[in-house]
Amino acid sequence: MSKEFDLTKLLAERGGERYGLHSRYLNHQLPRMLRTIGFDKVYERGEGAHFWDEEGNDYLDMLSGFGVMGLGRNHPVVRKALHDVLDASLADLTRFDCPPLPGLLAEKLLAHSPHLDRAFFCNSGTEAVETALKFARYATGRPRILYCGHAFHGLTAGSLSVNGEAAFRDGFAPLLPDTAVELGDLAALERELARGDVAGFVVEPIQGKGVHEAPPGFLSAAQELLRRHGALLIADEVQTGLGRTGDFYAHQHEDGVEPDLVCVAKALSGGYVPVGATLGKDWIFKKVYSSMERVLVHSASFGSNAQAMAAGLAVLSVIEDEQVVANARATGDLLRTRLAALVGRYELLHEVRGRGLMIGIEFGRPSSLRLRSRWTMLQAARKGLFAQMVVVPLLQRHRILTQVSGDRLEVIKLIPPLIIGEPEVDRFVEAFTAVMDDAHGGSGLMWDFGRTLVKQAVAGR
Repeated sequence: MSKEFDLTKLLAERGGERYGLHSRYLNHQLPRMLRTIGFDKVYERGEGAHFWDEEGNDYLDMLSGFGVMGLGRNHPVVRKALHDVLDASLADLTRFDCPPLPGLLAEKLLAHSPHLDRAFFCNSGTEAVETALKFARYATGRPRILYCGHAFHGLTAGSLSVNGEAAFRDGFAPLLPDTAVELGDLAALERELARGDVAGFVVEPIQGKGVHEAPPGFLSAAQELLRRHGALLIADEVQTGLGRTGDFYAHQHEDGVEPDLVCVAKALSGGYVPVGATLGKDWIFKKVYSSMERVLVHSASFGSNAQAMAAGLAVLSVIEDEQVVANARATGDLLRTRLAALVGRYELLHEVRGRGLMIGIEFGRPSSLRLRSRWTMLQAARKGLFAQMVVVPLLQRHRILTQVSGDRLEVIKLIPPLIIGEPEVDRFVEAFTAVMDDAHGGSGLMWDFGRTLVKQAVAGR
């Protein structure tokens, strides 16, 4: 008989080894990177939009696990749903029955997309995109997918083929023969469609890398072109969906846009159980699953598992009951307005953009000679270092977690939990103002750190 497994005891005994364990057994560059920028904290617990370190200090989360923690950490409704489904001891994943939870989640999710009819459940955003790529190719009988430069759709082989960032693609060729067009370039889109081999066009309504929104009218015009040429519109709402931008889906900000396939994940999990979904039109699903012989032609081993479905149902219930989408819109407008008001005050602050609680803060070349020489020093070493200079003191001095919005980008992306309110806006704006005062002042604390980053960037070449 095996001895009883005690997780609490295991964590108490070996939790302090976390960085050493990662260095030895996992991605060894992660702890190295965290130590380099001073992010090697030890967080003990989380609740809502906050988490606490081992000394009891609270931190404001403006990253939400890259968008996974849409409802914040440890939401009580989602926790209860997971306890309930575990206590039910369901006969889960028999593979030869039709359990109710996947059907109920599909029904509830599709209610927010009345032009779509069916759902396929998987385990992540990249799997949802892979599903859409396969379905588009099979349904149209065509091989090629169009995507946007600087797009991010995932890192598995198929989704990597429609990833617009060279840094992620380098060294993994050959990939699928897909083609990039620039976000907003209708002429380029039409030229590619005219070749007659395009299955679909996959697009983020707001790109996660850099927080760039599709120009007004672009999605509807693209949809018209695609339909004219018999190709499908695929909306990647993995990060932008479920209320992030102040509508349930970001494509809903533009009237008349009805994608043929929509990919979701991240926030649908409640931060607990990995889950992704590809929503689509009835005719696409019926073409893919055209006979009983093809019933398992596309599937996922853990797709539709009871815990994931319960989490998804609880998340959608909270979104509706607690008016999360409306809160994201109102709080996002407040935060963006407060930050945009600082653009004229700080010459290093170039632009504030975004929708809802997906906000990009972009820095640019200053006008004064003193700051310009410092900026040039950073740019010569590696683009993106100034944004990193801002992220670090936000965490170290003000206990606010943020992220640089992509490699070599002078942009900070804010994607906090959708439940934040005015107190969190006040805290962030006050901290950001203090960091900008430091960057523009004479103390040189941030620029001393900048010189350290320059040395590291040069040494890493």
